[in-house]
Amino acid sequence: MNLSSDLKQKIRNLAVITACAALVGCATTAPRELSAPSPSDPWESVNRSVFAFNKQIDAAVLRPTAVAYAEITPDPAQRGISNFFTNLKSPWVVSQLLLQGRFQASSEQFGRFVINTVYGIGGLFDVADSANFAEYDADLGSTLARWGWADSRFVMLPLLGPSTVRDGLGQITEIVAEPVDQELQRRTHSTITAFDVIQTRAAFLEFDDNFDNAFDEYAMVRDSWLQRRQYELYGEASELPDYDAFIEETTEDNDGTRNPQSQ
Repeated sequence: MNLSSDLKQKIRNLAVITACAALVGCATTAPRELSAPSPSDPWESVNRSVFAFNKQIDAAVLRPTAVAYAEITPDPAQRGISNFFTNLKSPWVVSQLLLQGRFQASSEQFGRFVINTVYGIGGLFDVADSANFAEYDADLGSTLARWGWADSRFVMLPLLGPSTVRDGLGQITEIVAEPVDQELQRRTHSTITAFDVIQTRAAFLEFDDNFDNAFDEYAMVRDSWLQRRQYELYGEASELPDYDAFIEETTEDNDGTRNPQSQ
């Protein structure tokens, strides 16, 4: 499926899933949780409960709707819709780049927004990308990180998914304060937001098997998200846990045996 550059970037970011390959394909008799806790996730018990709730909502509503959308919507239309929503978020990105002191980047992103809005029919066509205009991404979470809030606890938000306290605050603020989005929600009675959620979910359908077959799906989602976010903010990937060791330890504990060398 062809996607806008924004969604392609999101999908490339999620390629870190492959680094968690040790989680996939384990015996079904093994427990579904890794035994070693994550230092960045002190609220793991609550987060797992929220994750289970989100999975139920996804299975009952989001995924079936996304599957139907992907089946009935031609690829060019999906690409145009994705471009539209990416362009729609540009004013907020520009404002965050300004708050971060990245004035040249904000100017370039604003130029991209104007070109796509005027010549791309409201952003349906990514004309700026064809003209090799630079594209930037920024949010309030990255702004707060740039201002000094570097470390933040992981939190699984209801419906919104993986985040941190810092990034969650940014997400919620954007939902209630982003002026363009608020105006469109008012005019469309939030239909525009629901459509955005559906088309975004459809972009990740191809990754469902990776998650469904994971030894510990929650840990896979959490650690891959944290590594992606680390790269987005600081340009460097954090080190992933040793999943092979965790799985071996958890399986041995479940069997009531342990390798003498590990004692």
